[in-house]
Amino acid sequence: MKKYECPCAYVYDPEIGDPDNNIPPGTAFEDLPEDWVCPKCDSEKDFFESLD
Repeated sequence: MKKYECPCAYVYDPEIGDPDNNIPPGTAFEDLPEDWVCPKCDSEKDFFESLD
């Protein structure tokens, strides 16, 4: 699964998930809820870029 980076430099790593927002490890970026936002700066998913 790919990692994605926000412009604020937060990296969403699917192996870790987002425990602060009840996103379990193993959750692909594409499977995050549509209303999920960056836990660091509140940017929407559209602002993230793949680190591939």
